[in-house]
Amino acid sequence: MQKGDNNTNMNRKEKKSGPRLWLELFLTFFKIGLFTFGGGYAMIPLIQRETVVRKKWVSEDDIVEIIAIAESTPGPISVNASTFIGTRTAGFFGALFATLGLVLPSFGIIFGLTFVLDAFGELQPVRYAFIGVRAGVLALVLKAFVSMLKKCPRKAVSYGIALGAFILVAFAKINAVFVLLGSALLGLAHYLIERKILDKKEDE
Repeated sequence: MQKGDNNTNMNRKEKKSGPRLWLELFLTFFKIGLFTFGGGYAMIPLIQRETVVRKKWVSEDDIVEIIAIAESTPGPISVNASTFIGTRTAGFFGALFATLGLVLPSFGIIFGLTFVLDAFGELQPVRYAFIGVRAGVLALVLKAFVSMLKKCPRKAVSYGIALGAFILVAFAKINAVFVLLGSALLGLAHYLIERKILDKKEDE
């Protein structure tokens, strides 16, 4: 009975990870890549809406962890996030199609814009249009910040680490990778100290 149940679960997983899901991943991330301006951080709210709220491929807690991992690994955060979500959802081919879907719009648009900007980049309307786009991107980044802040544990140590990390990156110009590694070590140290205190109370 148990063996049959295991086989059924495996068949369901294989069925779920088929071409239909790969195409769905590709189209979803293609839309994200096509309609999001301003780079990786501006994509975070749309990635969250599409993969958590609409498709339910990952949870709210998962997306915070995915963004943290994507930020702490080499490469653009949006590409890393798409690869991670694709892998979790449908394995290797899920990662492949999600990543291709995200990067293809940017590749095509940038390739075309290189010719357009050479001809029209100095025109006043074009310059003001890009000013408006940058302002909109700022709003998207702030929305992503608020969403992640809500998922951050409501502890003084969490807010202290966040504030310290911001100061180090924004003002001290410390490499973000080192700041993230230091934040991880501080979080681990806090857990170990908290655990030791609880164990001591239990022994008493």
